[in-house]
Amino acid sequence: MGEDGKTTVRAVERALDLLLCFTVRDEWAMTELAEKVGLHKSTVHRMLATLEEKGFVTRDRFSERYRLGLRIWELSASMSGADDPAVLALPEMERLRDTLGETVSLYIRDGAERIRIQAVQSNQAVRRVAPVGARLPLYVGASSKVLIAFEEQAVQAELLARLLAEESWPDTIDPAFFREQLADIRRVGFATSFEERESGAAAVAAPVFSRSSHKLMAALSVSGPANRLTSEVMREHVPAIMESARRLSTMFR
Repeated sequence: MGEDGKTTVRAVERALDLLLCFTVRDEWAMTELAEKVGLHKSTVHRMLATLEEKGFVTRDRFSERYRLGLRIWELSASMSGADDPAVLALPEMERLRDTLGETVSLYIRDGAERIRIQAVQSNQAVRRVAPVGARLPLYVGASSKVLIAFEEQAVQAELLARLLAEESWPDTIDPAFFREQLADIRRVGFATSFEERESGAAAVAAPVFSRSSHKLMAALSVSGPANRLTSEVMREHVPAIMESARRLSTMFR
């Protein structure tokens, strides 16, 4: 704190100004933020480093661009439900569950993983249980493929390079075929999976975009037992899932 007791307050104001930039756009370069808030780049760099360390922002290691971090989701737990995006999505997800009868989940990407931020369980006796907060790999599952396929091309290429370089990439998944799958998913607007991550489970997912920038925000997934969610049944479910994803897109800035 400075001698007059104002230095710390000014630092907090600047940090909040940086965070508030993300109400306008969901992704920023450091130089763009410096220009937006009118601060020197070195000052903004130090502040972003602190915010990143505390989890309030996250930096993509490939594009060097910043987005809000998962600590924001933790803070939202103390907010009114009307202000929480995961809570805002709940009625639409429940409506979809009641229409299709299967478990509905909402995922976001965090680096090379996906995180389930909301779930509505199926009411059927045999069902897939989807715990909120679960971290899952990006190379398997309908939601994972959506979260890669609908990213910007440069981000997608860097993400694939990162995933393929990791030792966890399964030998059973051919990278060339995986890329072809992503292209097909982007063309048709949805993804499916059959027993890719979990034996006996199937899923279909569609992208949720920001209403202002039309950038990818999340993946909406319907999952259940593979003997119920056959290829034919999932094709029948696709219009309802894509319509729900479109409605959710209106809730994300």
